[in-house]
Amino acid sequence: MNKQSTTLLKRTIEDSDTKWGRVFDLAIQSLIVFSLITFSFETLPGLSDSTRYWLSLAELATISVFTIEYLLRVYVSDHKLAYIFSFFGLVDLIAIIPFYIAPGVDLRSIRAFRLLRLFRIFKLVRYSMALRRFHRAFLIAREEIILFSCVTMLLLYLSAIGIYYFEHSVQPDKFSSIFHSLWWAVVSFTTVGYGDMYPVTTGGKMFTFCVLLLGVGVISVPAGLIASALSKAREFEE
Repeated sequence: MNKQSTTLLKRTIEDSDTKWGRVFDLAIQSLIVFSLITFSFETLPGLSDSTRYWLSLAELATISVFTIEYLLRVYVSDHKLAYIFSFFGLVDLIAIIPFYIAPGVDLRSIRAFRLLRLFRIFKLVRYSMALRRFHRAFLIAREEIILFSCVTMLLLYLSAIGIYYFEHSVQPDKFSSIFHSLWWAVVSFTTVGYGDMYPVTTGGKMFTFCVLLLGVGVISVPAGLIASALSKAREFEE
């Protein structure tokens, strides 16, 4: 590959400010979301053999693309070791390596952390709101709100995965899949606690304790962000 082609490839993979860089980023992020959805579908009970076959093919296709992407990122990186041992480099590697060396180890949920790359391209999006003050308040706190919303969705998904692995074997009727466990995650994060789904294992109870502590922060953070931003917007108008 000549120098010009390498430069173009590097800009496409690493620079989200370019047209093809944005296309590449959005394509990879879409594929990550697709892989997380198919992974969640695999936990549904009563799937037919044909459905499992197509889900397996989808996993093979996505893992192939992720492997090529990882190798390309290493190839175009100016500091290869720095990328490999960086946070995103390790996440990229952990998301694919079990497929090749430890088929019995399922770490596909790690791919959810790869969605954090989206923060690089949020700066390209423009928002508009009807109310000027709320618009200005959103502009003041938009980075924090976007970050908080994405991290909350990520924590909800990982909480559903965690409680599923703790409770599925002893409560297969209630925690029958990750999709069913998402209801428990939402109820626990919002500290509502309906009591229709609750852990009975020691590990599940300890995990729930940690989730409830996170839930307290999840409820309080957005209110503080919005109140602070509205206060600054009012001061700006005055």
